[in-house]
Amino acid sequence: MIRPSHDKLLEVSNLKISFRTDEGLVQAVDGVDFSVAHGKTLGIVGESGSGKSVSTKAIVRLNAKNAVIDPESSITYRRTDGSAVDVLKLNPRGRAIRDLRGGDISMIFQEPMSSFSPVYTVGNQIMEAVLLHRKVGKREARAIAVDMLDKVGISDPHKRIDQYPFELSGGMRQRAMIAVALSTNPSLLIADEPTTALDVTIQAQILELIKGLQEELGMAVIFITHDLGVISQVADEIAVMYLGRIMEQGKKREIIKTPQHPYTEKLLKAIPKPDTIGQRLTAIEGDIPSPLNRPLGCPFHTRCDQKIPGVCDQRLPASTELGSDHTVHCFLHEAG
Repeated sequence: MIRPSHDKLLEVSNLKISFRTDEGLVQAVDGVDFSVAHGKTLGIVGESGSGKSVSTKAIVRLNAKNAVIDPESSITYRRTDGSAVDVLKLNPRGRAIRDLRGGDISMIFQEPMSSFSPVYTVGNQIMEAVLLHRKVGKREARAIAVDMLDKVGISDPHKRIDQYPFELSGGMRQRAMIAVALSTNPSLLIADEPTTALDVTIQAQILELIKGLQEELGMAVIFITHDLGVISQVADEIAVMYLGRIMEQGKKREIIKTPQHPYTEKLLKAIPKPDTIGQRLTAIEGDIPSPLNRPLGCPFHTRCDQKIPGVCDQRLPASTELGSDHTVHCFLHEAG
């Protein structure tokens, strides 16, 4: 069933997540806001350690047990019947969150070999998801599993369904992981760097596959990556994250064509281009700071060549509206 392509399916507000460690409380996500509409794709991009995966795992309550979520944070999911639920208010071990996770909201993980059990066939693992979230018998669940393997482009699905994960290539395992995620007909798919470990050809096939299935099923997608080049191919909106905060957010065309935050500009310059073959790649100088030693002020000022001394290193920039669908957190755009 094609779902409506308007209104917000998911809204994340003031999300703050810390982790209890031996060194103290580590702030991983610091006041993140984003939303995704029915049938649309939100791309979340940033370097490793920026808080992308932690933010999205909170949506399905899959962060580690030592995670601490601020009580003022909220994640509102709107079901197809119009009812709304704050995911963070649900018991993390209760039936409601288990029904939501894998049913209404599915997730594709970065490394399929660590997501599949090596002792069960691919078909058994797809069927398990179907039997948990759809009211069907084993025979129908197997038929759904075969159909999903065929839909994600795996040849000879009647044979592959009885094979184990180690018998499949990396690209086929990733396709099988997508089959598991989509077998429950979710409203929202979270894809956490699903193409990172794949070669360029397979990567392009997986991106086309996700886009095609999204159009066919009418689901929303949150696509997480560190590569703006990948995001530019799949997203409708982009949120750029750095050290647990969103630096810039807006429509894909505005972010790609007219980036307004120095970090977004540097990420775009770091993308390899055909006309730069043989030249050194442009790197962002420095490293992302440790969450244990967060810098005072704007988190990016330690690596920014446009910083304003005495300002950027003293306080956090507010959100500045650059248009109806474009915001940036940067003193270069803040009035006064």
